[in-house]
Amino acid sequence: MEKEKIIVGLSGGVDSSVAAWLLKEQGYEVIGVTMVHFRETINDQGASSSGEIAKDAARVADFLGIQHYVADVCTKFKENVIDYFIEEYLQGRTPNPCVICNPSIKWKALMEEGEKLGASLLATGHYARIQQLPNGRYTLKCAASAQKDQTYALYGLSQEQLKRTRMPLGAYTKEQVRQLAKKAGIPVAEKPDSMEICFIPDKDYGGFIEKNSKKIIKKGNYVNASGEILGQHKGIIHYTIGQRKGLNLAMGHPVFVTRIRPDTNEVVIGESEDLFAKELFCTRLNAMSVEKFTDGMEVVAKIRYNHAGAPAVIKKIGEDALKVEFAQPQRAITPGQAVVFYQDGCVAGGGIIDKQ
Repeated sequence: MEKEKIIVGLSGGVDSSVAAWLLKEQGYEVIGVTMVHFRETINDQGASSSGEIAKDAARVADFLGIQHYVADVCTKFKENVIDYFIEEYLQGRTPNPCVICNPSIKWKALMEEGEKLGASLLATGHYARIQQLPNGRYTLKCAASAQKDQTYALYGLSQEQLKRTRMPLGAYTKEQVRQLAKKAGIPVAEKPDSMEICFIPDKDYGGFIEKNSKKIIKKGNYVNASGEILGQHKGIIHYTIGQRKGLNLAMGHPVFVTRIRPDTNEVVIGESEDLFAKELFCTRLNAMSVEKFTDGMEVVAKIRYNHAGAPAVIKKIGEDALKVEFAQPQRAITPGQAVVFYQDGCVAGGGIIDKQ
């Protein structure tokens, strides 16, 4: 009997490599596809250049005895992710590029390659589980390892994308995946994880934006809530809500960025208690386990990747806009970040935080 074909996004790392190995063990005809997102040679901060990523992926594919292809998504990645990232920072927001990249670049490219190669299924090395609910809809269920769960960054996937996706690592911990890689002899078993944004491995977001934006980044004023000038900042792109370090303000005690005002080029400084708010507004919605969001929906809402989640109630205020009211005030709600809603350990959907 002919094996079912499945495209696996091979990044040259241990997670995607083990995902490909597991699927091959399960009897699929696995085809590896590596996406080249950018062409710059990247520094020695522990990250790999796009060329090195492709080479590592090719080594894994050769070891597994599977076909391997490279998909160039540089142009689309720049337009949809990098340009978006830069513009958000210029507007005083703090974007999460992964939540944009996953549905619009990564999954789209894998599905397009699958169509060319006769594969209707795709897989990735994400730590999440896909489940079809009694209502017929597909959703993401949190990974067995809460520490590695990646459902937050995947809330934007469509029903069609979920239906065609397999995530074989959802039932494993990172330690177990490493052990599987070593046991199987996979060549990248010891390769360290990449923890930073792929196109800014040195984490100097401000430097990257200054280099790649056509706009001149102007200095401006630090002010308090009353508008009193406290000092001068080096440009709003260098700050995010909740930031304490790198402010260079001698206030005699710890102070924090509580708001960024792009219209006046001001960074508002306040106390820790000023960072807490009980509500947020979000747009760019995607419903996952539910067909649509309804007034009074009770959820657990995560406001950033490493947020534990907090009980909240959803209020509809427009076709593509929600108000989210928390039971308890939350710290550093940040415009530009995703807010993701969970019900019973599954992703109900999410959106992008517009304001608090």
